[in-house]
Amino acid sequence: MITQIILCFFRKLFRIITYFRKHKIKYIMNYDIIVIGSGPGGYVAAIRASQLGLKTAIIERENLGGICLNWGCIPTKALLKSANVFEYLSHASDYGITVKGAEADFGAMVQRSREVAKGMSTGIQFLMKKNKIDVINGTGKVLPGKKVAVTNDKGETTEYTVEKGIIIATGARSRQLPNLPQDGEKVIGYREALTLKKQPKKMVVVGSGAIGVEFAYFYNAIGTEVTIVEYMPNIVPVEDAEVSKQLAKSFKKSGIKIKTNSSVESVDTSGKGCVVTVKTKKGEEKIECDVVLSAVGIEANIENIGLEDVGIVTDRGRILVNDYYQTNIPGYYAIGDVLPTQALAHVASAEGIICVEKIAGLNPEPLDYDNIPGCTYCSPEVASVGMTEEQAKEKGIEIKVGKFPFSASGKASAAGAKDGFVKLIFDAKYGELLGGHLIGANVTEMIAEIVALRKLETTGHELIKTVHPHPTMSEAIMEAAAAAYDEVIHL
Repeated sequence: MITQIILCFFRKLFRIITYFRKHKIKYIMNYDIIVIGSGPGGYVAAIRASQLGLKTAIIERENLGGICLNWGCIPTKALLKSANVFEYLSHASDYGITVKGAEADFGAMVQRSREVAKGMSTGIQFLMKKNKIDVINGTGKVLPGKKVAVTNDKGETTEYTVEKGIIIATGARSRQLPNLPQDGEKVIGYREALTLKKQPKKMVVVGSGAIGVEFAYFYNAIGTEVTIVEYMPNIVPVEDAEVSKQLAKSFKKSGIKIKTNSSVESVDTSGKGCVVTVKTKKGEEKIECDVVLSAVGIEANIENIGLEDVGIVTDRGRILVNDYYQTNIPGYYAIGDVLPTQALAHVASAEGIICVEKIAGLNPEPLDYDNIPGCTYCSPEVASVGMTEEQAKEKGIEIKVGKFPFSASGKASAAGAKDGFVKLIFDAKYGELLGGHLIGANVTEMIAEIVALRKLETTGHELIKTVHPHPTMSEAIMEAAAAAYDEVIHL
């Protein structure tokens, strides 16, 4: 009897081993947390988990750092810096300097951008090693029972079980419109825009969100003729209306053509270049160009990662979670661009930390999505947090608005960067700082002050009495607060 039981056991074991070998499946069980995706949400979550003593692994199918470090935030800023330097050289005479023969080397700019991205990705590798996080290369898929299957580039699949939580941080990709299919050559997304082999003479940018206006600024600055097509009445439509108008004014001054209340109906790529049919209020018109950049937003990477098999609920292409990023299935979490929250790197990082701390048994404060700063790195830069003036009025709030132009700033004048302003919105009754909207040089470095002030519930009068150093661009924040209360000195 015992012999038969033993034989039966080994037969079953043999069948299991044969099945796993046939389907190239390995089985390992040894992690507290597995994070799928190594972008700014995923790798930050993994590091925090390791800091809290949880055995952690991270799954990545491409390069560590995800889109942000390799194809988004970092390499675009490298290109924009090259554009800034070229603009300085082109206008060196404004600063009493004579420069002759300055030329934009497009290939060298792209190469520098890729090297910067590579360096950042290498830095993430160091952080993974430092924090004793296992990096698993391959494509991850969630399975029922708190399991993850990872398939490598050889087609081999390994299954892992997880004790505490699986965190989905698979990010997003360039959104494709039916009438604007991307072919990667003539109609491109942000990835191709970062690595074009040749600088286009003419470009049409469809969409004027952060991606659209940053690339529009870069290519225009180095000599490409750029036209922006925006469906909404204003460019950067999520920003305060006055900020949008100021950016449009600055862009037009630099030679960028802007078509708002317009839509791209079709793109003919049959010839050497592109012929873009644009519908405007005045009727249809055709624009010839070399390349069309589709910058109409992003869509989440949630296909083929096992959500349906596990039963994880989604809505309109996003994963639904609670305040601590748990899905409807216990043990499965999601952070970053796969959620219906702001698709920003710093949001994903904050979500990852809160998620992991909750899993570890801590009591983190839920993220305040009304106090998230947004930054756009074109020139002039745009930065904002909180309500716009229009939003405050729509809510029926009695407000005080203070605005201070950089043309009245000594530091801005000395720097030759007088375009733009700081605009602050206060609750008239309680003095609460409802929103801050900045446009100008280096304002993306200044917005954190307003975020902190809102977090600390600082009033307008307290801000006015907070001494700011002179001469600085940041003085404009104090001056804008003073303007709201009729106490402004330098305007």
